[in-house]
Amino acid sequence: MVTGALRRWVAALPVALVVAVLLGLLAPGTAQAAPGSCDGMRKVRTVSFRNGSVQVYKTGGRVCARTVAKHPGGQRRITVSVQARGHVAVRKGRRHAASSPSVQIYAGRRCVWVKGWVGRDSGSSGWILC
Repeated sequence: MVTGALRRWVAALPVALVVAVLLGLLAPGTAQAAPGSCDGMRKVRTVSFRNGSVQVYKTGGRVCARTVAKHPGGQRRITVSVQARGHVAVRKGRRHAASSPSVQIYAGRRCVWVKGWVGRDSGSSGWILC
């Protein structure tokens, strides 16, 4: 009896796998933002410098920032750093032509310091959003 039940289970496994794959392919996809993106947040500040700008977004107590190159083109190091007062700075960067990855932190009601780099040029905000 046990072997009969085991055989039925083993025979049903490939059928279930095929059905799952087909449902996955036929189901409509939904577009969702990446976990670290600033989508859905309100732009509160732009810190400009010679080669680009740092865009600062906020919703509730969360602050998000990303650096955008003024003249997108060749691959260069683009970095952004966000620090809530009393906490360690969070810094992300990559070699890219247009923008840095976004950094999102929970600042609550604390002041925030934002810095951005495009190549060797940089811009800093000082303490903002106090």
